[in-house]
Amino acid sequence: MLNPPTADMPAEANELSPGTAAPTVRHFRQALLWPLRLMPAPHAGHHHAPWHVLREMGDASPWREEVDEYTGDSSRFHERHYNEFVSFLPYVQRFLYGEGRSRGGGTTGDGDSPMRIFRRHDVAAVRLVSKPGDAPVTLDVIHCDLYFFFDVDVVMLNLEVGASDLSLAQAQDILYRFGRAYPSGWEADGSALHCMASVEWLGADGRVLASSDAQQREAFLSHVAQHRAPRIAAHWAYLMQPLVSDHSEDAGVLRYRQIEYYRMPVMAYLSLDDPRRLTRDDFVRLALVTGAGSSDAHLPYAEHHLADFEHKYCYDRFWVNAGAAPNTRYLCNGHALIVVGDARSEFFCCRDRGVLAQFRHQHFLLFLIAHFQKASLLMFSDQLVEALKRLDIRSTPSVKQFKRAIRASFERFLRFTHRYWFHEISEQAQVRALSHMCAMHLGLDPLFDEVKARIADMNTYLDADSLRRQAATVVRLTVVTLFGLIGTITTGFLGMNLLAEAEAPLWRKAVWFGVVFVATTWLTIYTMVKSQRLSDFIDALSNDRLGFRGKLAALAKVWRPGAD
Repeated sequence: MLNPPTADMPAEANELSPGTAAPTVRHFRQALLWPLRLMPAPHAGHHHAPWHVLREMGDASPWREEVDEYTGDSSRFHERHYNEFVSFLPYVQRFLYGEGRSRGGGTTGDGDSPMRIFRRHDVAAVRLVSKPGDAPVTLDVIHCDLYFFFDVDVVMLNLEVGASDLSLAQAQDILYRFGRAYPSGWEADGSALHCMASVEWLGADGRVLASSDAQQREAFLSHVAQHRAPRIAAHWAYLMQPLVSDHSEDAGVLRYRQIEYYRMPVMAYLSLDDPRRLTRDDFVRLALVTGAGSSDAHLPYAEHHLADFEHKYCYDRFWVNAGAAPNTRYLCNGHALIVVGDARSEFFCCRDRGVLAQFRHQHFLLFLIAHFQKASLLMFSDQLVEALKRLDIRSTPSVKQFKRAIRASFERFLRFTHRYWFHEISEQAQVRALSHMCAMHLGLDPLFDEVKARIADMNTYLDADSLRRQAATVVRLTVVTLFGLIGTITTGFLGMNLLAEAEAPLWRKAVWFGVVFVATTWLTIYTMVKSQRLSDFIDALSNDRLGFRGKLAALAKVWRPGAD
């Protein structure tokens, strides 16, 4: 049963009258964020960060390092950038923007900001066909960026697209079908399940740069059968070049692997003539990104499953008929952050001070931070699994490599914790609330605790193993010292010389020195070889409850084959 209308939500907001035209999305923005794990570059030195490699490719790469408003000409710095900056707390500002040119010594240093952004300008638009037979829809590509992070092997693709005058069903279908790295399956007729029927990247001249191959079922099936990993769809693989999938046959120094769900996290901005005309079914489908519904406007899931929908997924502070941007509603499920508002509101549509500016700046960054944190934690978890998979306890080099890998992961996790992990990113109520909603739905705190516990367990194991080895070494040295003490006291008693060779010729002294040196060295080495059994004999010798015969048996066990 639908929730009854409230004072802030009239009955028209829940149900459209028969014959009423569906709402039109006057302006639509969609921002996709695709977190990926960067794999080690075998031909690039460890001192080469991935953005160094990309930067040094020059014309061989379409990506160019972005000189943004914070590092470029101050004339490009506008009020919307200032509003973005002051929205965050100081430690988040240092993560996002660095220390600035006055302290960084210029705009090209790598120490001023832990985040690097590269942008490509050759893709101007994308042409989409939702289902076979539908008319194509062309979206403008606002920008296409890659985000790199210092000391964390994660890269994030950010693609922002926009269009005007779409139907609500078209907008819902684009949100649902576009951001998929590969198809989840195929229909009986061979068409890709839940994916766009066609995706084409277009250049500024309208030329098709790349197209989707999601309909080629056999190519995806054979790739999974061979590599035990999904095949990235051709249009996304093209967009990432020269970065290539680690499981593909393509050559490339910079390689990546999927780290999260194949559906990319998505943000969307929808301005409508009257948001109150949206039904509860529309809001549910937008918030949970389920695609367009049928004309009878049924809920996509069971009613009891959505009983707490408004409380769990909606931020309704501005869902009132008042204020600078009346009837503005935020929808968040962690995977998606959607804002819906009135196209007739100047503040809602303003790209410099209004909600559109906030969506593209503050809200995008809080969304990026949340998904960067999640991707980083998953990356640390993957690295632990791979270190264990390579471990062979019978191979000393493998054990040493395992220890180095775990120590390195522990150090990187500590740096991540102090540089990138924070619960509060802003004191502004709206930014803080949306950030908490993202973190809660993504389960960041439980994931952090789980990864932290796993790394701590690994580190504790290594510490315990080191202490065990040190203890074993001390036991061996104690045994050698104990048995060496017998000979030392015996030969040195009262300064006694068993062989009076003090006046002997030098050559005889040298001979006796060599004999004693060899014998002592052999005895020491032999004692160390038998130190474990000799240690057991010493324990038996000091045991008052063990009889004389038992102690003799312990002594005989020192030389008994296979006694261990």
